[in-house]
Amino acid sequence: MTARIFIFGLVAALSQAQTTVVVELFTSEGCSSCPPADQILSRLESPRYGNAGKSKQVVMVAPGIQVIALGEHVDYWDQLGWKDKFSSPLFSARQQDYGRALHLESVYTPEIVVNGQKEVLGSDSRAVQDAIGKAAKEPQAQVAIAMTSPQTISFSASKLPPGSHEAEILLGVTEGGLVTSVFGGENSGRQLRHAAVVRSLTSLGRLDPRRPGEYSGVAQLNLRQDWNRSNVTLVLFVQDRITRHILGAASVRP
Repeated sequence: MTARIFIFGLVAALSQAQTTVVVELFTSEGCSSCPPADQILSRLESPRYGNAGKSKQVVMVAPGIQVIALGEHVDYWDQLGWKDKFSSPLFSARQQDYGRALHLESVYTPEIVVNGQKEVLGSDSRAVQDAIGKAAKEPQAQVAIAMTSPQTISFSASKLPPGSHEAEILLGVTEGGLVTSVFGGENSGRQLRHAAVVRSLTSLGRLDPRRPGEYSGVAQLNLRQDWNRSNVTLVLFVQDRITRHILGAASVRP
């Protein structure tokens, strides 16, 4: 028990020492405009492996900012020549929620939403960079996540920014290093590489800003055997249920 408390406390201290920004990419293997955006997300997920050099997809992230990448494959392209095996109606619905919250006439792919506050074209590296920089300046809740066993996590969330509404605590499981050979649709004949593909997204509870204090708990993981655990990241984030702003986030490798 003592060891678990120490590990959790260490993760909490580290998460408070840097600003986290959640970058969600709504994408599809059926969309020919999406691969450049997938490349940007890959560079944000692992900046030490290529977020430099001559590529036009470079996104410069200031020191002290941790970008948490979420690749969410929508399903509305699936009837147009190629079914994306990573797609889900959950992500299509989530994108529509953003469309309403951000007062958009329509949603599209590739679309990036930064901290639930700003949407930009997913392949526009300069716009993504600017949105990350602005989001990092916003006040954040304190969020922490830690492994307590190979199959369980502990987590906490507290100190919602002023003006926050009721917020939801969400746990995402992402997997990187995924490759698909596409045999139909707009990307037929191409081999596509994906970063931070969201394999699952579940709610762990809600926070009421009128009740000060820390919300903490323990959650059981349900990682499928066909997911490469070495490429998996667990992402905990707190999201305002009204504005859809992401108020704080943290991540850990299992």
